[in-house]
Parts: sequence; C-alpha cells; structure tokens
Amino acid sequence: MKTADADAAPTTDQSKPASRTDIADARRAPQPWTWVTALLAGVLLAQLGTMMVRNPNFEWDVVARHLFDTRILHGLLVTCYLTVLAMAIGVIFGGVLAAFRITANPVLRAFAAGYIWVFRGTPQLVQLIFWFNIALLMPKIGIGIPFGPVFWEADANAVITPFFAAVVGLGLHEAAYQAEIYRAGLLAVDEGQTDAARSIGMKPMTIFVKIRLPQAMRFIVPPTFSQIIGMTKATSLVSVIGGAELLFSAQEIFSDTFQTIPLLIVACIWYLVLTTVLNFFQYFIEAYYAKGATRAVPTNAGTWIARRVSRLRSRGPERTEANPQ
Repeated sequence: MKTADADAAPTTDQSKPASRTDIADARRAPQPWTWVTALLAGVLLAQLGTMMVRNPNFEWDVVARHLFDTRILHGLLVTCYLTVLAMAIGVIFGGVLAAFRITANPVLRAFAAGYIWVFRGTPQLVQLIFWFNIALLMPKIGIGIPFGPVFWEADANAVITPFFAAVVGLGLHEAAYQAEIYRAGLLAVDEGQTDAARSIGMKPMTIFVKIRLPQAMRFIVPPTFSQIIGMTKATSLVSVIGGAELLFSAQEIFSDTFQTIPLLIVACIWYLVLTTVLNFFQYFIEAYYAKGATRAVPTNAGTWIARRVSRLRSRGPERTEANPQ
C-alpha cells in the first residue's frame, strides 16, 4: 500500500519551466536541404576566395599601401563630418516637420506635407547638383528683413562651396525621411496610455516626454540608424559636385595611378568599417529602449554577449544556494 510520502514525487530539475534564455537558444534539427545549401554556399565562397587571392588584378599590395594614405584618411574624415552634420540637420528639422504633421494647424500640416512630398519625390543626386548651382538662380545671398533692408550680403559662389552644398542637400533631404519616421513612431504608441495620463492630471508636455517619446523610441531608433548608415554611404554622391570625401579622394588617386579597382576596394573597406561601427552602437541603443517590451532582444552581433550575460546572471542565485558560504 502506497503512503502519502510515496505519492508525492520529488521535484527534479526536469520539471522546472524552461527559461527565456533556454527557449531562445533552442534550435531545430538541421534538415537535408540545410546541408545542401551549406555545401553550395561553401563551394561558392571557396571559389570567390580563390579568385580574390589568385587574381593579380586585385593588386592587394596596392590596397595595403593606400589603405592608410593621408588623402584617403582625409576623405574618410570629411565623410564622417558630412554624415554627422547632415544627420543633425535631418534629425532636428525632421522633428519640427513631424510636429507640424501632427498639429491641429492646417497651414503647418500643409507646409510639412508639401515639403516631404518635394524632397522625398526628387532624387538625392539631383538635389545636390541643384544646391551646388544655386548661384545660377540667386547670384547674391543675404540676410535681412523681407521687402526691407539687407543686413548682410555675399556672392553665392563664395558661400556655396561643395562641402556646404553637400551638408545642406543631404540634410534637407534627410529631414523629409526623418519626419515620417518620427510620425510613425509616435502614432505607434497606444492612445489609451495618453488618455490615462490625462485622466490623472498630467500636463501635455509631461505626457510627451515621460510616456509617448520613450515608447516611440523603440520604433524610431532602428529606422533612424538605418538612415544614418544610408547617409554614410550617400556621402559618396558628393564626389559628383567635387566634394573631397572618401570616394572623391580614391578617385583622385586612381586618376593619377590608373589603379581603379584597388582604390575602389580601399574605399569599400572604409565604408564597411564605418557601417560596422554604427551597427554595433545600434544594437546597444535598441536593447536599451527595448527594456520592458515583450519582444525579444534584437538579434544582432551583440546577441552572443547578451546571452552569455543572461546565463551568468541566471546561474548566480543557484551557486549562492548551493554554496551559502
């Protein structure tokens, strides 16, 4: 006859529910087609690597010699400057346009909608060329009172340099995209939370700063970083108007040496370095704003680190219980 103690089965570790880390680490067994595609990919990669090593036209010695050339590094620095300044204009002015888009004022809504329609509807390269040749439209640029006296005036050709035209052209174009990113992020926040905040007497600015904006950032950060990465690559368009950025510096060198492919590889390597660094920062910023969300931590290069930290934290209490001393 079974006793009550016998009926009570002892709990084991197998009865414990699986943690989120264990579920995230779970993998489906590889299927036959997985091995086939992996084999094909391996063959293609091996063929590509062999071609890159054995083909003398790549001229890897030339790539190594010009990778840290002073002209290349100067172009890289100009590329970074253009990215930062253009994105600053896009982020700030895009926020203003987004505020105009969601305001109750129909005039401001129409202005923002018209601006976004024009700057998103025309190619970025056309806008850069337009701003570089603005002197053909306005030979003089000045600051003053409309229909009144002018306090400062200068020749447009002296003011609109390739660098200035690049910053203005890239920044104003980016503002149109950032405005839509902000608007989409703010509209993604549940209106019920705003209504609940109003019901307890919170002011509109406090509601925006404490409730709407932090939640909207989860939807704003990923596309914004995609825009930053796109802006880094879009700076190569500035070479068309004579801007001394990374691609233009590489073009100056291979126009003298006729080593086109090696110098283009040098430019590609530095673009990959910049975008890799941006991807690294994107992961941590996304993880910061994803705290408290139900979705998983974004899968990226830093996922391996996050999983290892999570495992160490989960093992800590078990070790403490087993070894209280």
